[in-house]
Parts: sequence; C-alpha cells; structure tokens
Amino acid sequence: MKNDNMLTRRQMLKLGGAALAAIPVLAFTGTAFAATNAALRTSIKYQDKPNGEKSCAGCMQFVPGKTATDLGGCKIFAGDTEISPNGYCAAWVAAPKK
Repeated sequence: MKNDNMLTRRQMLKLGGAALAAIPVLAFTGTAFAATNAALRTSIKYQDKPNGEKSCAGCMQFVPGKTATDLGGCKIFAGDTEISPNGYCAAWVAAPKK
C-alpha cells in the first residue's frame, strides 16, 4: 500500500537540487540591499547633508567607509551601512582632534 504523503526519492532529489540552487541567489539578494535603520534615522533626525560645520565625518560616532567619500556606518545606528560622511544627526558629537 502506497502512502500519498511520502515523497519519492526523485522528488527529494529535485527539492534538494532546487534548494542548493537557491542558496547563491538568496545570498546575493541579501547583500544587494543596503542596510538602513529608518525608524532610528527618523527619531534622531538624520539627514544626508551637513549642519553648518557639523558632519558625520567629524563625529566620533562615525565609522568611515573604505575611502573618505564612501558611505560608512555609525555606532548609534546599529546595522546601518549607508551613513554619508556629509550627513548629520542630532546625536552628533565632535571627534577628538588628532
């Protein structure tokens, strides 16, 4: 007597192959979107332009990108990787002079 709920070996292999093929697609898709923390950005009034002389590049919370003009991160915005070095927010604190 055959159980209709059981998968055949051929069906299992097809599902396994499809799952293996989906892994790189899902990995690529996950990194294609930049991470932003919109709710926190709004609450701390983040903007992509400086406020006078105050910019993220001069803030002690800023984590620079690969170059001085690349987008970076911020210690305040956990997981956010699209902070402009020319941006500004209400949590701005002057970086110590070197």
